[in-house]
Amino acid sequence: MENETTTNTIALLDISPPHGGQLVNRMLRGQMRQAVQERAETLKKINLSPMNLSDLELIATGAMSPLSGFMGQTDYERVVKEMRLSNNLLWSIPVTLAISSEDAVGIETDQEVALCENGHVLAIMEIAEKYVYDKEQEAELVYGTKDEAHPGVARLNKQGDVLLGGDIWVVDLPAAAKSEFPELRHSPAQTRRMFARRGWRRIVGFQTRNPIHRAHEYIQKAALEIVDGLFLHPLVGETKADDIPADVRIASYEAILRDYYPAESVLLGVFPAAMRYAGPREAIFHALLRKNYGCTHFIVGRDHAGVGNYYGTYDAQQIFNDFTREEVGIEILPFDYTFFCRKCGMVVSSKTCPHGREDWIYLSGTQVREMLERGEMLPPEFTRPEVSKVLLDGIKNNNEVDKSDG
Repeated sequence: MENETTTNTIALLDISPPHGGQLVNRMLRGQMRQAVQERAETLKKINLSPMNLSDLELIATGAMSPLSGFMGQTDYERVVKEMRLSNNLLWSIPVTLAISSEDAVGIETDQEVALCENGHVLAIMEIAEKYVYDKEQEAELVYGTKDEAHPGVARLNKQGDVLLGGDIWVVDLPAAAKSEFPELRHSPAQTRRMFARRGWRRIVGFQTRNPIHRAHEYIQKAALEIVDGLFLHPLVGETKADDIPADVRIASYEAILRDYYPAESVLLGVFPAAMRYAGPREAIFHALLRKNYGCTHFIVGRDHAGVGNYYGTYDAQQIFNDFTREEVGIEILPFDYTFFCRKCGMVVSSKTCPHGREDWIYLSGTQVREMLERGEMLPPEFTRPEVSKVLLDGIKNNNEVDKSDG
């Protein structure tokens, strides 16, 4: 019986193969870790940006499989221009390590450098390539704009003018991986085992950087009708300064899951990626990474990973039409614009509601933040009262901390 159980678990783990076919693991342990850690202290040190730190964690744990390090020039240029790696595998976002021209002096190929967080060694990198790149071209092709007001473009323009490419070996994860939501920071290998233990064969992933509102709840529960489990996977890496803080969002997710979702059908985990705000391209990126976590399905709603008015409402859904199901490797569930309709008396979508906008209740992110800053509860038609209270308390506490720090 034990052998049969083990066989079934392995079969469940293989239901959704990782992107590229194999889950990468760049974490060192034991004597090898100790030896590399000692060697790293003698190497040139490069301090990583917040986005680099997120990328390092995702590469180390296999979430960015098949990447085993930061991209070399051929991979970088093909991803920017064609959304493919050099081996022709679908990949939509460049994952790079940028340094200044001054810091690049003296770094040669086949050299090792230490990758650090505020001087603390996290990994060594085997330099395979050092190259310059075209920031304007990356902005235009990846973000669809060269406008400095776009947060992704602004970050791109501020980073260094030289890229380093090469494999990494990780001896320690960033501080956030150990201090921020450690109980929810599941690696892809862990989520695959968790899905298998629950007997889930069809798992839908949900990406969010916002608190869950009634429209999200509607979409998630509609998806749950056709799968075995929901992997609620909010992003907790770097976001815009005016986004709701991650700790407040996580508390709101826990509140709504406790009261309104069946525990046996939902797994909450945190996604340590940084937001790039690349719209359609980032939707593909998010889908591929959830495939690595073991999801078989992925929800893409309106304006996924968008910001401002840089992308069309459904561009993030339509981009998947440019690729075959086989090369994406995860089933996309596109959902229309959803909202509470007073006349329908429920959450509906533009596909199912015949009434006019005057009967719809939906708040923008800006409106939500303004109401919370004023200490106002959000309408129950927009979000559950339990969520609204958590958000109000969280924003109030954060504001008080900011005032005391100031």
